[in-house]
Amino acid sequence: MRLSLSWIVVSIFYGTAFLTLAPSLASQETGQALVSTAPPQEVIPDAPVPQVEIAAAIDPQNGQQTQQPAAASTTAQGSSSSSQNQAQDPSTQQTQHQKAEEQIREQEHQRIAGIVPSFNVSYRSDAVSLTAAEKFKLQFHAAIDPYTFAIAAITAGLGEAQDSDTGFGWGPGGYGERWAAAYGDNVIGNTLGNALLPSILHQDPRYFRLGHGSIGHRFLYSAATSFICKHDNTGKWEPNYSNVLGNMIAGEISTLYYPNSKSDGLQAVETGLTVTFEGTFGAELQEFWPDISRRFFHKDPTHGLDAQARAADEAAKQKKQQEESQKHQQ
Repeated sequence: MRLSLSWIVVSIFYGTAFLTLAPSLASQETGQALVSTAPPQEVIPDAPVPQVEIAAAIDPQNGQQTQQPAAASTTAQGSSSSSQNQAQDPSTQQTQHQKAEEQIREQEHQRIAGIVPSFNVSYRSDAVSLTAAEKFKLQFHAAIDPYTFAIAAITAGLGEAQDSDTGFGWGPGGYGERWAAAYGDNVIGNTLGNALLPSILHQDPRYFRLGHGSIGHRFLYSAATSFICKHDNTGKWEPNYSNVLGNMIAGEISTLYYPNSKSDGLQAVETGLTVTFEGTFGAELQEFWPDISRRFFHKDPTHGLDAQARAADEAAKQKKQQEESQKHQQ
């Protein structure tokens, strides 16, 4: 929960990679005409709708277009009561559960540079909502990951080198206490913000990567996701109470095990907001990492989903141009 040199290192790494990648992304967007013609769309972060639209037209597994069966229109003529019965069908719920489990398995293999976990990141904007058990499962997997222990060890080492929080003391004993505190900060904050509160408030704790559009639009979108999230049931964006409140509560809890800390409420608010703003750096890195990976390592962590989204953008733009052309001809 404390601002340390590790965040400065991450910021420098991300800034360097972003500046290096920006010209390549800009040229790619110009060639494929990805930038929206309406200026307000460039400054307002929206939900990544195109990936949802293309999921209905393109099979994400093989990239082939699919056609709706004729029986679908016949079924759609049923009454609203039959739709409700279908939604409550155990077989349908089981299918949704199976999809969620499959997507979780995909997420549990996601890492930046093969090191930093991206377990709470979804490359699918139409991902199935998680149950409370699945949210805790993802968080537990992150809590016991070797990276979580390693980053706590590095944070503790930096703290001892800087002699911060002198109440911990010096030597092996002080280092062990700093390590436990750093690990506790991570696990407590993420358990509250990514599992407990999202389960209570029915909010999805994952970062839904945009993956297409202009650099500025994607930058604003990823920064905004520290303060907005999707609701489990409606899928609509709403204030991310889970993340902000979780960081504040974790900041208050940290006063119990950090020396020379006092519980006055203001420190919890300050710490919670600081950690929330720090989270925007992680969101930016998650947003642009697949671009960096494709550009420098020739690997696509999204397995073609970005290409499908760009194709959907181009198709939508061409359709709009054709409609406008037909209107002018009439």
